[in-house]
Amino acid sequence: MPRLSPRLAGLRRPDVLFVLVCALACVALAKMPTGFEAAADHASSHAKAKVVAVNNVGIRHTRLIKTGTQVLTATLQSGPFKGKTIEVLNELKGSMEVDEIYRPGHSVLVEYAANSNGVITAAYARGKYRLDLTLVLLGMFGLLLVVTAGMTGLKALLSFGLALLTLWKVLYPAILRGHDPIVLSLGVTGALIGTICFLVGGLTRKGLVAFLGSALGLLLTCALSMLFTRKFGIHGAVQPFATSLLYAGYLDVNLTRLFMSSIFIAASGALMDVAMDIAAAMDEIHEKTPDLALVEHIRSGLSVGKAVIGTMTTTLLLAYSGSYSAMLMVFMGQGVPLANVFNLSHVSGEVLHTLVGSFGLVAVAPFTALVGGFVYRWRGGRTAPGEIRAAAE
Repeated sequence: MPRLSPRLAGLRRPDVLFVLVCALACVALAKMPTGFEAAADHASSHAKAKVVAVNNVGIRHTRLIKTGTQVLTATLQSGPFKGKTIEVLNELKGSMEVDEIYRPGHSVLVEYAANSNGVITAAYARGKYRLDLTLVLLGMFGLLLVVTAGMTGLKALLSFGLALLTLWKVLYPAILRGHDPIVLSLGVTGALIGTICFLVGGLTRKGLVAFLGSALGLLLTCALSMLFTRKFGIHGAVQPFATSLLYAGYLDVNLTRLFMSSIFIAASGALMDVAMDIAAAMDEIHEKTPDLALVEHIRSGLSVGKAVIGTMTTTLLLAYSGSYSAMLMVFMGQGVPLANVFNLSHVSGEVLHTLVGSFGLVAVAPFTALVGGFVYRWRGGRTAPGEIRAAAE
């Protein structure tokens, strides 16, 4: 049986154990209650149903707005009442963002309540049924990751699930309980960054460099978001559904600090991307030329960083502005001056998101290159004071 190289032998078992720990953490988080399950109406259940007939008599039309109630006749396709045909109400609130009109043949998600005798007493449509397509799309995404990146793709898929579960089961419930959004978000995001960097990059110097570079960029982005949110005079209510959160009874949530935390949470993924790209490049350079001088190694990392951030900054701009395309076109169509547009709190909030995130993104490149240079040179013990001064300059 061929023996593994010392490098692989030293990394194989710890990496496998770390992957197993992360997988167990995902299972534990999936089973962990959020503490807000009691807020749901446990007397109701959900099922997939197919619409067989509709009654639109109760719909009132006011130009583009539709209000009233659409009555559906639908056959349940899942749950204990599978095969039963029931009457389902589709209540229209006059908001095109959330209202849907159904036709025969549509599949809908039905929320229904049944009494102790097993009779359905009320049923309401909760949107076209999209859960099956969501699972298909998720499966295709996972398959693409595995086919493209192999074991690294599996690790990336595991990190995706871990991040999603951590946000849903840890971060959001804790904020709803009144904990400080910035302190909590910084801790949770930092832990996620460390876990994902070491999961994807391995328990190696590459993972360490990516984590340290990302962490420094995260701290800078956090500081800038706190500073400029106050300078801009932006309150947290500019976020979608922020006011609804207060109306729901969670008055202890500090919306402005929640807005600040959302800035560096949104940028953390891009920070990891840049840091891992630079760390991987510097690791490869070290493997091919282990005697490379400290200054040259840092310069090589910076060269890679320049190419990455050149496109990533625009990526952030497109990602943030894409969700507000309709709003911007409304302003353009009405001839609103650009000065008025960019001075609006909603637009200023998105500008703040973009610029602060981009600032951290650009800064993470030199952070990672500097950290990488010292981490890779430290083990060799050949870093001279002159090289340190030259790198700093």
